[in-house]
Amino acid sequence: MDVGSVSTKGVVLDSNGEIIAAEYLWTEGDPVTATKKTVLSLQKQLPASASIRSVGTTGSARKLIGAMLEADSVKNEITAHAKGTLSRHPDVRTILEIGGQDSKIILIDNGVVIDYAMNTLCAAGTGAFLSSQAKRLGIPVEELGDMALQAGHPARIAARCTVFAESDMVHKAQAGYAKEDLVAGLCDAIVANYLNNVGKGKRIESPVVFQGGVSKNRGVVRAFQAELGSEIHVDADSHLMGAVGAALLSRGAVRAKPFECAIVDLCFQTRAHTCPGCANHCEIISFYRDGVLLDSWGNRCEKGRAAEERKEDYLTASRNTGRAWKI
Repeated sequence: MDVGSVSTKGVVLDSNGEIIAAEYLWTEGDPVTATKKTVLSLQKQLPASASIRSVGTTGSARKLIGAMLEADSVKNEITAHAKGTLSRHPDVRTILEIGGQDSKIILIDNGVVIDYAMNTLCAAGTGAFLSSQAKRLGIPVEELGDMALQAGHPARIAARCTVFAESDMVHKAQAGYAKEDLVAGLCDAIVANYLNNVGKGKRIESPVVFQGGVSKNRGVVRAFQAELGSEIHVDADSHLMGAVGAALLSRGAVRAKPFECAIVDLCFQTRAHTCPGCANHCEIISFYRDGVLLDSWGNRCEKGRAAEERKEDYLTASRNTGRAWKI
C-alpha cells in the first residue's frame, strides 16, 4: 500500500514480483476509508485461493495504515520508490517523481541510492496544482497532456510558486492565449519549478525514469525531455511504483498467519491530543481498532506514549468492570 495525501495505491504481487491486482483511487482526506476501499478492490481481483503472505506500506500515511493492516514493513517513499523502480529498470540512474502534494528526485549508482531531495514547501510543481488549474480552465485533468501536445506557441508561465503561476495563467488567458498554449505553458512551468527546486544542484544522468501520477501527463514528459535533452522512461505502472516497492520490501516476512482482508471491516479511529507531560507539548496521534489502542506516535519522549498506554489500561478496566474511571 502507498497511501499519500492525494491518492492511495495498492498492488498485490505474485511470487515472481509481477502485479496480479492493482488499485488507484483518491484519498479524499480519509486514508483509512481509502485503504478499506483499496483492499476490498484488490480482494475482488484475486482468486479465492489467493493468500497474502506479507504486507508493506509507504507514503505519507504509512505509519497509520501500517498499524491498521498490521504491516510487516513500513518504509519511507524514497526507499520504496527506489526498490520498485530497480525491479523494473535495474540500470536506472535518476528517478523523477511528482505526486499530488510533493515531489522527489532519487539518484542511484549501481543499484544503491546515493542522493535524494524532496519538495514539500511549494505546490507549483505537483499534481495538485495541475488539478486545480485544469478545474479552473474547465478541462479534465486526464486530458491536459494530450492538449499540451497540440500547442502552437506555449505560453511562458511563471514557475516560482503557486501564487505567481496562477496569477500568470489568469493574465495570459485574459491576453488571449489559446487553452492549448496555456496548458503547454503550464506543463513547462511544472518542469521548470521541479528542476529549479527539487533538482537544483543534482547531476541528472540517464537512464531517467519518471514516476507518480503526473508521469501520465504527456505534456510534462515532453517538457522534461526537451529540458534535459534525454529520453524519459515512463513505465506502464509508473503511478504504482511506490506500492510495488513497499510490497517487495515486505517479502521475506514471517507472519503467524496470512493477511485477512476482513480486517478492513473493523472500526478504526484516530484521536489527537497535546501531551502535558513536559515542555515539549508534543502532539500525540493515537490509533484505535474497535476501541483498543493499536499505536500512537508524535511523542519526542516516552511520557506521551506511557500516558496513552495508562489511559488505555484505564479504559480497558472500565469496560471489563463497569467502573467509571477518571482520566
